[in-house]
Amino acid sequence: MLTSKQLPKPAGLLDTLSTFPLFRGIDADALQWLIDKSDYRLLEKGDIFFKKGTAIDHMFIMIEGEIVVRIPRGKSMKEFGVSKPGDVTGVLPFSRMKEAGGEGAALTDVYLLQLHRDYFIEMVNVSYPLTQALVSVMSTRIRDFSQLRFQDEKLMALGKLSAGLAHELNNPASAMVRSSEELYKRIHASPEKFKSVLQIKITPEQIDAVNKILFSKIENLNKIDLSLMEREDQLDDLLDWLEDHEVDDADEVADTFVDFGFTTDDLAEVKRILNGKSLAPIARWIESTLSLEKLVSEIRESADRISVLIKAVKGYSHMDRANSMEPTDVRDGLRSTIIMLNFKIKQKQIVLQKNFPEQLPNVQAVVSELNQVWTNIIANAIDALEPEGKLTIDTYQERDSVCIEITDNGHGIPEDIQTRIFEPFFTTKSMDEGTGIGLDIVQKIIKKHNGSISLNSVPGKTTFKVCIPILN
Repeated sequence: MLTSKQLPKPAGLLDTLSTFPLFRGIDADALQWLIDKSDYRLLEKGDIFFKKGTAIDHMFIMIEGEIVVRIPRGKSMKEFGVSKPGDVTGVLPFSRMKEAGGEGAALTDVYLLQLHRDYFIEMVNVSYPLTQALVSVMSTRIRDFSQLRFQDEKLMALGKLSAGLAHELNNPASAMVRSSEELYKRIHASPEKFKSVLQIKITPEQIDAVNKILFSKIENLNKIDLSLMEREDQLDDLLDWLEDHEVDDADEVADTFVDFGFTTDDLAEVKRILNGKSLAPIARWIESTLSLEKLVSEIRESADRISVLIKAVKGYSHMDRANSMEPTDVRDGLRSTIIMLNFKIKQKQIVLQKNFPEQLPNVQAVVSELNQVWTNIIANAIDALEPEGKLTIDTYQERDSVCIEITDNGHGIPEDIQTRIFEPFFTTKSMDEGTGIGLDIVQKIIKKHNGSISLNSVPGKTTFKVCIPILN
């Protein structure tokens, strides 16, 4: 304790301890022993009780007042709870605590009993029920701390996924807005272009012939694949031809024509069909029609991308089904998880290789839980990779199980910690990157599914292998 004053023990401490729920049923002699061996101390309002890293060698029993406890989360401190009269904090019997993991401060004047850990062995001999009661405090503390860390881990993962999802949704949404605004402008310009076409008075046969060329080019939408050099050459040829034939806005017309595979030969054919009538109105009309087709296609494609993302979220969270075991194709969960993490993959320009067979037996699983497994392992692999690294995901049948291997070519996991990575709270990441619960959760989920998980890691190749029994 950093700041406190030792005081004489007041009368009535035994009666006070007896009223606390934790000590009900404990013999008065045992409680008196606890009082005799403890110091009675005062922590004034605003005083620091302990800081992160402070050596902890005492157990503290709150008699009066309140202490707020905060634990680090990234660059800030998060409130863990408030200790009140009757609460026990600090080191406990059989606890391996050496130092404080957070900080505590007095909200009011605080009076407490302070017992050094050296008395814990004697406590076992004095009163087993007293020791047992205090050990139960440690169990509750571990449970509460685990739940908080687990919730933090889920919120941290959700925050990362939601940020990535927002980024993924923003691209097609922005494209839809841009395309719809351009579509609006072009639709309002169409009547004037249509009017100019009518004025040249072409025959129905000429219209049919021009339309035949137009529709053949519409079929080229998104199929023209030119190199930058080829596109520039094609654009120059079209631009020269259109300018020679006095077509207004020739650069805009040429740019659209290149996208649909128009050539100067096609334009020459249109000129032949018109048989001396003005080419400019028809060229602008064709360009307008092709542009509208392209804009509608872009809007449709953007909407499809948003639909795929929403479907992936729905599949990932499995929110349309009960949280129960059911026949499951692990490939579906892996695909939706990859979509959810795609922003991280693109961010690092990671090469992703998926080796999924056409046929794979189903397993019996809670889909949302398996997706949590894939998320933890794949996200860890991405974090371990350098930019432009490689991530490989294999699925295959091995005897009576479906196996999934997730491999990265990062630096690998040091051999001396490979046996510890599945331990609760063990992590090599900083506090704001992870809490060390991810792989512990993974292991528990896999055990629940009667499966197995193993690790093989050397520099340049780290593989997590998960096997789940095939559905009979």
